[in-house]
Amino acid sequence: MDADAWDARYAASDQVWSRGPNQFVEAELADLPPGAALDVACGEGRNALWLAQRGWDVTALDFSAVAVERGRRLAGDLPVAWVVGDALTVELPEVDLVVLAYLQLAEDERRTAVRRSFAALRPGGTFFLVAHDSTNLTEGTGGPQDPAVLYTADDVLADLAGEPFDVVRAGRVARVVPADDDHGGEADRTAWDALVRLVRR
Repeated sequence: MDADAWDARYAASDQVWSRGPNQFVEAELADLPPGAALDVACGEGRNALWLAQRGWDVTALDFSAVAVERGRRLAGDLPVAWVVGDALTVELPEVDLVVLAYLQLAEDERRTAVRRSFAALRPGGTFFLVAHDSTNLTEGTGGPQDPAVLYTADDVLADLAGEPFDVVRAGRVARVVPADDDHGGEADRTAWDALVRLVRR
């Protein structure tokens, strides 16, 4: 899906994603001391806004101008720099935290985005990724139905082969999709996500 398609998707709805942060972003990163953060593929900015509210100076990046403008309006005076750009090519700032939440790309593009994002980290910085896991296609609910853009925590670790990092957490995690969610069904269902948290040496 290209930027124009995402622009159309965002323009067709007042709010595509929930306003609060992703549950794994909140659970894993709440205790980190604030610094400079980069939210790659930020969408409407729910994770960027949460980080900014906790004292982070955030750069929020997405290739949908509609999504970025919506995030900018929601942010008010929060310290967020909003950037319209492609994670595969745009210049990235040097930061203490990188968040990639549900950036679903084919293997070559994913590897480029992952390696570029990791390279933006200062030593001691945290790399955090959560994405629809490959097993979600057959065992879970929702998410992309194209196996080419699904991946696992091991895939991400392989993308970063040769880079200096310590693994804090890497594996598959369950996410409950409530029945009243637009992506749910008649009953609560389980979605499977890949989660990777690293510290750059």
